[in-house]
Amino acid sequence: MIKKLLFTTFLCSSLTIIHAQNDQNDITTPNDSLKEKKIEYKIMPYISYNRNLKAMFGIIPMANYRINAKDSISPKSISGFAGVYTTNNSYFVGFFNRWYFKEDTWRAALFAVVGDHISQFYMEDTDVSGFYDYDTNMTMISAAVKRQLTQSFYTGLTYTYTIYDTVYEDDVQEATKTTTNALELNMLYDSRDAVYYPTKGINTTVRFITYPEWIGNDQSANKVITNFNTYFATRNNTDVIAARFSGQFGLGDIPFEQQETIGGKDIRGYSEGKYRGDGLMSIQGEYRYNFNAKMGLVGFAGIATIYGSTNENFDWDAYPGFGLGYRYNVFNDMKFNIGLDAAVGKGDWGIYFRIGESF
Repeated sequence: MIKKLLFTTFLCSSLTIIHAQNDQNDITTPNDSLKEKKIEYKIMPYISYNRNLKAMFGIIPMANYRINAKDSISPKSISGFAGVYTTNNSYFVGFFNRWYFKEDTWRAALFAVVGDHISQFYMEDTDVSGFYDYDTNMTMISAAVKRQLTQSFYTGLTYTYTIYDTVYEDDVQEATKTTTNALELNMLYDSRDAVYYPTKGINTTVRFITYPEWIGNDQSANKVITNFNTYFATRNNTDVIAARFSGQFGLGDIPFEQQETIGGKDIRGYSEGKYRGDGLMSIQGEYRYNFNAKMGLVGFAGIATIYGSTNENFDWDAYPGFGLGYRYNVFNDMKFNIGLDAAVGKGDWGIYFRIGESF
């Protein structure tokens, strides 16, 4: 949830600033040649609004580059930093890296964030049903590596260390301080023609995440996360139709902070944090319309359901969402979009900033 929150919304006016920087921010080594590494660097302002976090301000510098200038098979790697402050007094500071190397036979990622997340959740089993605030101070670091086994098939490991310190409004729940150590085994089938803006192919992932007691977890729990994304080019290969199924299944004693909340990637249109549970399933489709090389629009719709909610009447209900979005290709030498999505859900709505596509 925190990772989704880092990149939640973006003001369209900032795109003019990025466009003005296009010719200034390409950094190359002297006497640029095929043997030399090229770095393309952008600084993106961050100004937005959310029903839950209120106004948000921040900055996101990021760069793409090749780890080996001679490796033309690997996708370009991306590194960046994000700093966000909100007017409900939340803040987040973090960095992210996605690396591709050895002719795309190896993929790695490193992510870290610290922050104070002031949000809300919905409770019915109280004297007064409704939303209650909670405050989670959080530190997280995650490292992942994948190895290609056969064409399009990868497998790998991820380790994530997190500290949560959560207090609740009116003591409706007992304050908790939780340290988790997550080990993840993942399998990836990736036949996309591009990792940042695919126009055809399949990207499907199965992740088994375990929190065993023997590495310092207070209670053991497990998660299984599955994603299936597929892409089809249309309108003379100018536009893309994308479809996604996602399932996140909590097994065992899932801490409050690690429950799944409808909103963000699956499904857009929910920002109040009302619908949360141990598991979530969703299906959605998106049409990506490109009206020129730099800009485009998206239209999307989907439906989700949850289970394991503390509010049992939320379980297995249908939660639809639909909306529109704007995209801007921020880099000069590869297709990589940022953008803004506005979506409506069941008695809720949301605005979402995107670094890359939603899926």
